[in-house]
Amino acid sequence: MWDSSVFLSTLTPKFYVALTGTSSLISGLILIFEWWYFRKYGTSFIEQVSINHISPWISGNDNGTESLAPSNSSSSSSGSSNNTTTATTQNMPECKVWRNPLNLFRGAEYQRFYWATQKEPLTFYDMNLSAQDHQTFFTCEGDAGKAEYEIMQTAWRERNPVVRIKAAKNALEINPDCAPAYILLAEEEATTIVEAEKILRTALKVAESNYKKSQTFQHQGAIAEGIHRRDTNVLIYIKRRLAMCARKLGKLKEAVKMFRDLTKEIPPIMNVLNIHENLLEALLEMQAYADCQAVLAKYDDISLPKSATICYTAALLKARVVAEKFSPDIASKRGLSPAEMSAVEAIHRAVEFNPHVPKYLLEMKQLILPPEHILKRGDSEALAYAFFHLNHWKNVEGALNLLHCTWEGTFRMLPYPLERGHLFYPYPTCTECADRELLPSFHEVSVYPKKELPFFILFTAGLCSITALLALLTHQYPESMGIFASTTLNWFSLPFHFVKERIESVWPCNLLQQLSRI
Repeated sequence: MWDSSVFLSTLTPKFYVALTGTSSLISGLILIFEWWYFRKYGTSFIEQVSINHISPWISGNDNGTESLAPSNSSSSSSGSSNNTTTATTQNMPECKVWRNPLNLFRGAEYQRFYWATQKEPLTFYDMNLSAQDHQTFFTCEGDAGKAEYEIMQTAWRERNPVVRIKAAKNALEINPDCAPAYILLAEEEATTIVEAEKILRTALKVAESNYKKSQTFQHQGAIAEGIHRRDTNVLIYIKRRLAMCARKLGKLKEAVKMFRDLTKEIPPIMNVLNIHENLLEALLEMQAYADCQAVLAKYDDISLPKSATICYTAALLKARVVAEKFSPDIASKRGLSPAEMSAVEAIHRAVEFNPHVPKYLLEMKQLILPPEHILKRGDSEALAYAFFHLNHWKNVEGALNLLHCTWEGTFRMLPYPLERGHLFYPYPTCTECADRELLPSFHEVSVYPKKELPFFILFTAGLCSITALLALLTHQYPESMGIFASTTLNWFSLPFHFVKERIESVWPCNLLQQLSRI
């Protein structure tokens, strides 16, 4: 038999250095790729290949044709959302990106943040979605040949805010009745809410005049109908932003009246703006809890899309009834009363819909300015909700204490949130990728459920470290490492030598030679 010791004795230390160095390099490259793939897609590349391609091939099943990279299936604002239902057998809906109903003003709020911190509060992806929305809402086929509206069509797509503002002013010079130009100036040029409100009041007069003109001719063809629809969108958008200005300036009764009037409108744009969430927030600021309950009775319906605002406002109103006198010690001894049980169940329902919110409400995670678009059930929606509603929870004595004591109990009911839900669809897997696109890089995106490092990343990290260490030791101490390598290989080869001796003792000595000849 061939003796391994003869082969080992011919190997020089340079061979061991080259071997361990090459192994360290290869495992290091694998580690870097695996870590990058995990950070981007939240899963291991090797595991994906094994599950989707190798396993079906071995088992003879050809269905392993899924994409290796989990897709970021976020789309525009005009999508449906997750409905409340028992969702153990339903297919999970794709992630939809929605306009933030409470989005801030760029010039008066986002820009002031940038001046103070030198950090960009909005991502290019978020602003690009806004540009697409503005083009959809404020342009139409009837704008062809009208210089002021053609200028505005390109203005929404400009990346530089200075160029956008200049384009809007040029459009107003051509036509002082170009309402979309006023909207852009109010959103981006005004540096205070008071200035934005002043520009929007001018825009309202222009928009109402344009609306009345187009209303007269709306039935004279498809182009006239498109112009009227555009003028309707502009008018509703301006009224909504004026109501938001009133809310920010403390004119709550005026804001609530304007929001109530807007919720009675029925144009398609209303499905995107979700103005009832603005109304709920203003009513909570007024502490008009009975009115809030009436709004929830209309919108917290099983057939309507849900949101963090709907679910957590319902939980807050139920918590308000019992939170002041709630004590976890007393509740653990006597049990929960029906009212307390109802409040806890409402909190569990809200946490199941969006598990990222409690850490912001309990100030366990730092708030930043919310984006202009949100992903329902994602970190972006949680940020937007907590940014505007944290004070409402603080205004209800004991509400945050009740939330602190009960919110983590939700996860005991949902051991596998990505596979099955309790009251909602299983938690979507695409939220992390979409939130990373929507939220600025300086924010640490909240991930649910918390992902552990895949085995292959840990394995390649250990392999890379060990082989690099062996290469270094072999280079520094070649003789000692050569002896150590020979001893180790001989030690590992002992079982094989033992098995070989046992086989030779049982079989005839020349049997192996005869078999090799055959």
